[in-house]
Amino acid sequence: MEITAFDFTLSQSFLIASSLTLLSLSLAFLTLRSKSPKPDLTVHSSTSAASTTKTITCRCCCSCNGEIGSFNSADSFTAAEKYLNGGGAAAEMVVEKQTGASMMEQLVPEITTHALSYLDYPSLCRLSMTNSLMRKAANDDNAWKALYHKDFTLEQDSVTPANGWKAYYAATRSIVNVNTEFFNIIRERSVQAMSQLWLNSDYVKCTHASGENFSGYNAVIQSWQFAFNWEQGLDFQVRDVRARVLTDMAWVTMKMYVVEMDNGPFNVTNVFEFHNGRWHLVHHHCSVMLLDGEVDQPIMHA
Repeated sequence: MEITAFDFTLSQSFLIASSLTLLSLSLAFLTLRSKSPKPDLTVHSSTSAASTTKTITCRCCCSCNGEIGSFNSADSFTAAEKYLNGGGAAAEMVVEKQTGASMMEQLVPEITTHALSYLDYPSLCRLSMTNSLMRKAANDDNAWKALYHKDFTLEQDSVTPANGWKAYYAATRSIVNVNTEFFNIIRERSVQAMSQLWLNSDYVKCTHASGENFSGYNAVIQSWQFAFNWEQGLDFQVRDVRARVLTDMAWVTMKMYVVEMDNGPFNVTNVFEFHNGRWHLVHHHCSVMLLDGEVDQPIMHA
């Protein structure tokens, strides 16, 4: 009898525990359902000969305050249903992805050009290699025109380059680098490098700051050899560089300031021609700018 009573008590306890567990799960399910009610749409439609008007009422906990509005077509009603079901935002995102819209495309062209003007030319070139959209923005002619005016000069604002401002910027950058190489050769006093820079032709000319004029390739190179052997090394600075580039010809004007001299700067003009894939110097002119009419200052080769 003790074993039978014990088995009965154990079975009764198991049944009670199972009943309590099922009751708890039922109450939890009802609680969750009450906190997340489904939208209850009430549609009031009125039909007329002109149009069909449908008023949609929402009994959810959203910001529509219980009423969505009136719609005059089945398409509008379908759109409202999608909005209530949480599909409106997703549909807009799909449309935006399909159109490929981005912040860069939505900017006003003037703002885009202004933003790109803060980049230097290597950064602008790297930007064009990222993707097709950045390539289109980085190759914009107005962006390269603004960069040209920032890096070089505003004097050529009325110029219309035949191949666009990007190609004109590249050509100007190339000729400025060659012109810088000319002054580096003077600092290094290298006759061999100077002979490679000049075009081997009989019409090249060179006028030194002393006033001596030399014509022809051999005479010009000999004049530089004499200048390098006679003069000591000069400490000078080149400023106010202005370049103008045509198809196969370019000229550069600048001022050269010699530290050891008290007189005015030297006005320098270099003319280049494009032959066999590179720029060559064909004309050099250097003259000193006298200050206060002082003509007794010593003149030396530039």
